[in-house]
Amino acid sequence: MISWEWLSTYHEPLLRAGQVLLIVLLAWLLQLLLARGLGRMSSRYPQLPAGFMHPLRGGLRWLITGSACMLVLERLGVSAQVLWTALTGFIAVAAVAFFAIWSVLSNMFCALLIFILTPFRIGDCIEVIESADKPGVRGRVLDINLFYTTLEDLSGDAPGTWVQIPNSLFFQKAVRRWRNGELPTARKLEI
Repeated sequence: MISWEWLSTYHEPLLRAGQVLLIVLLAWLLQLLLARGLGRMSSRYPQLPAGFMHPLRGGLRWLITGSACMLVLERLGVSAQVLWTALTGFIAVAAVAFFAIWSVLSNMFCALLIFILTPFRIGDCIEVIESADKPGVRGRVLDINLFYTTLEDLSGDAPGTWVQIPNSLFFQKAVRRWRNGELPTARKLEI
């Protein structure tokens, strides 16, 4: 005959361990489903660059992992009030840091707008106009990432060099664009 008396002794710890395992399993499944969904979305919409999808996937992974950790700690007996106090303290520090790194975040937000609005694309020739009487930076777009847009300099001073322009500058200055990837010659401009 099997004695089940030990089960009444360890019932509560076994139940908590099962709940913790269930939370971890559900968090893992949710991350897997979101990764697959974002993968399908990026393959269905090729205009969404990988430079945008990678941080989105990472941010969602951190959000799910952080939520799962908070739920696990709560199941292990850590007070919800302590957890929320720690979380709001972290958010307050993050808000202060947000203002400290505003220019970096501005470039990232402008990169997001460039990806969505597509004022220019890779391969286009563009010119960032300084003023009406002064020529600006002119070049072929080689790369667009979260902080800079890289141009191959076509201004004539140093052809073939690369110029990295902060993304926020494209929303502060006028930009001239040639879609075919070639700058117009003087004859084309006269006609």
